[in-house]
Amino acid sequence: MRLGCFTLLCLCCCWFVSGEGETVSCSNVVPLGFRTENISITEFGGVGDGRTLNTKAFREAIYRVQHLPRVGGTLLYVPPGVYLTEPFNLTSHMTLFLAAGAVIMATQDSSNWPLIAPLPSYGRGRELPGGRYMSFMHGDGVQDVVITGENGTIDGQGDAWWNKWRQGSLQFTRPNLVEFVNSRDIIISNVIFKNSPFWNIHPVYSSNVVVRFVTILAPRDSPNTDGIDPDSSSNVCIEDSYISTGDDLVAVKSGWDEYGIAYGLPSSNITIRRVSGSSPFAGIAIGSETSGGVENVLAEHINLYKMGIGIHIKTNSGRGGFIKNITVSHVYMEDARKGIRISGDVGDHPDDKFDPNALPIVKGVTMKNVWGVKVLQAGLIQGVKNSPFTDICLYDINLGGVTGPRTPPWKCSDVSGFAHQVSPWPCSELSSNHQGSCANYS
Repeated sequence: MRLGCFTLLCLCCCWFVSGEGETVSCSNVVPLGFRTENISITEFGGVGDGRTLNTKAFREAIYRVQHLPRVGGTLLYVPPGVYLTEPFNLTSHMTLFLAAGAVIMATQDSSNWPLIAPLPSYGRGRELPGGRYMSFMHGDGVQDVVITGENGTIDGQGDAWWNKWRQGSLQFTRPNLVEFVNSRDIIISNVIFKNSPFWNIHPVYSSNVVVRFVTILAPRDSPNTDGIDPDSSSNVCIEDSYISTGDDLVAVKSGWDEYGIAYGLPSSNITIRRVSGSSPFAGIAIGSETSGGVENVLAEHINLYKMGIGIHIKTNSGRGGFIKNITVSHVYMEDARKGIRISGDVGDHPDDKFDPNALPIVKGVTMKNVWGVKVLQAGLIQGVKNSPFTDICLYDINLGGVTGPRTPPWKCSDVSGFAHQVSPWPCSELSSNHQGSCANYS
């Protein structure tokens, strides 16, 4: 096996080209270098028969990359086959390359699954107090890491974990499929992610992250299988992907109540572009854990089908933090329970130590060119009583309903802003006469 750098370069850096030239992309936030060395998992005893446990092979191969570094880094090649393994850590300056037909499959035996400390911005595991299970593929403090290939599959075999959740028998928070902590210069592309035990791709406290040309799949009834969750991270590019899971497709987060406030690291400069998918929950979400703040988010050219909520910005009293300078545009949704929801009463609390007077600030949210059919309710915008949402700006929105009994098309409270060419016409709190500060966001 020897995979040339030119092949890798084409897989990770190609652009969609239209008749007018290259389509806009944010992927250059992470420059892709050349790997000067290629090794194969089979050189370390890897067996792709779907039965042999390959934990030792993956750990030894990655140890080799880490402790015998090559200038430019090393590519670890996974040939066709099903490679069963326990969780493993990634290291800096490496590419994990899955050939067509390659599957890296998580064992369902959790007895040897490592436990790690809770994230400081959460104060505890997201599901349960205490620690949490390490993600299936984990990178902590790494840089220059690429997970890519020829649409090979990373399979979390999450049904065993989902059943434990349903039965209430979990002792710790379920593992993510892939997590990068305190890391930078990460590229994830041309890979299928399947059946994650919990969230799929979770960059946290990280910067310069590109996720594109990925497919993320899980059953609609799989609990908490979020697609991509940038969390207290900056300069994140999510593009050209299909996600169909049991929870939010993309959810931007930044910590939970008093722990997120204390950690104080916002998510910023997040671009979500040309993403499509389906979920009983939200397509594009911000929150509900936003205590470190979320700012400068652009989501555009989004196609959503069979959705719970098309676009959902969510926070709660006790969260603190801020959500500001959010732009969502060119969205098509079909068959949705609710088109747009901006709400200040969503999400639970980690413990009873949160400050109910820590009120979130939501300001400067623009949604434009949103089209929906078979939408049961156009929108709900519900601010916080003592911290109303301001500068909520709606332009050129048409959310067509279905026949039969339905709730009022819009419900609003504790909000101010502007609406232009919105159908059905929204609530009176969104004025059509005085654009005011919304002129800054058009």
